[in-house]
Amino acid sequence: MTAYRRLTARFARIGALGEAAGMLHWDASAMMPPGGGAARGEQLAALAGLRHDLLVAQDVSLDLAEAVAEGPWDQANLELMRHDHRRATALPTDLVEAVERANSACEKLWRQAKAAADFALVRPALTEVVKLQREVAQALGEALGMTPYDALMDGYQRGVTAADVEPVFAAYESWLAGALPKAEAIQARRGPALPLPGPFPVAAQRELCRAMAQVVGLDFAHARLDESLHPFCGGTPTDVRITTFYDESNVAKALLGVLHETGHAMYERGLPEAFARQPVGEAAGMAAHESQSLIVEMQACRSDAFLGFLGTRLHALAGGDPAPYAAANLGKLWRRVERGFIRVDADEMTYPAHVILRFKLERALIEGSLQVADLPEAWNSGLSRALGITPPNDALGCLQDIHWHDGAFGYFPSYTLGAMAAAQLMAALRRAEPDLDAQLARGDMAPMMRWLGEKVHSQGARLGFQDLLRAATGKPLDPADFTAHLTARYLTD
Repeated sequence: MTAYRRLTARFARIGALGEAAGMLHWDASAMMPPGGGAARGEQLAALAGLRHDLLVAQDVSLDLAEAVAEGPWDQANLELMRHDHRRATALPTDLVEAVERANSACEKLWRQAKAAADFALVRPALTEVVKLQREVAQALGEALGMTPYDALMDGYQRGVTAADVEPVFAAYESWLAGALPKAEAIQARRGPALPLPGPFPVAAQRELCRAMAQVVGLDFAHARLDESLHPFCGGTPTDVRITTFYDESNVAKALLGVLHETGHAMYERGLPEAFARQPVGEAAGMAAHESQSLIVEMQACRSDAFLGFLGTRLHALAGGDPAPYAAANLGKLWRRVERGFIRVDADEMTYPAHVILRFKLERALIEGSLQVADLPEAWNSGLSRALGITPPNDALGCLQDIHWHDGAFGYFPSYTLGAMAAAQLMAALRRAEPDLDAQLARGDMAPMMRWLGEKVHSQGARLGFQDLLRAATGKPLDPADFTAHLTARYLTD
């Protein structure tokens, strides 16, 4: 067996352990009783330690030095293996396991703190998480020749740094300052939307959500739909797990959330099977992943064309007056621009402001210029500057997201980079599929998903974020496509 083939066998084992950890994470959010938290933390720590030990073993270093790739995909795979190895060897196993334990403990306390709207309940645990993340960031930064925060970003979207993000975000903040009041004025002139009468029983919502996921293309022979406090997509490419939560008075929460997570699920399902459990067979990064959820949910499923199809299905479910289910009215309801406290409920124009705030805060937390105890005040003042509103309590402020409490620092920029990439991909898709609106109007998403499968899903991690966009659209990330999309949707009477 060649050195490269020994490496692929080892990484397949590492990948299988990662899949097992992913399933345990899914179970912790969707199925596990509250009393299982401590044991689950130990289980995840043990798996993280095993994966780390397999990756940093001496024979891996020897094989990486000797290995010769057997083709372009193998060459990309080998380069990613080397990158993963550099990251892993920068961290001692005891630190890797300590991080998993701290994250698991903090995430459980976050649930209690959020329910009580009391940051003090989770502050000590989050302080420990941040302390460990600073240690991780410092060690990774030294190994990779990056700043500590950039090293954390690298773990979510390889090749994108804070220096890349800052001017993009600053330009968007400047654009939003002028665009948001204009959008609000146009919206006011159009008048209010008709409310959906409701209530919508959970059982009926669950059936509709499953049906809409199938319209997008999700095969439930390889997927599940469950419930959790925070919607997410997890699992493996052949066993995808998506979750949502239901509100009988607001069908949009679950429905649009499931469409979003189905975009993620379709990416996982479309990854190259020939490189399963290999670094090159994974997604191209979290910004790339977010582009796939947002092109489905925001770009396609909130379009006038698809809302006509979706409204018909909703009316069939609820009955009564058809007027609230007309595409124009659903557009008023589900594309409403509003300065709100909750990121996951934000419209696509104000959503980036939430992400930019988190980018600034998490960077300050890792650099040490912001302490955990000061986070609520920093959050509230930051949101006030961004959107002119101040959260009345911690649950609507710094406790609303799971990410930091689960150790995910460096992730948030991916959300807005993904939204910008989704707009750019949709512009290219429309050039390739001139009849796209007619297809969406009849609920036919197969042409769109075939194009995304070819241009994005099947490429795995062979290309970096910018090269993936170049190959699919002819240019690297261009935020102008995003603002052009927002202008057409929100700033045109």
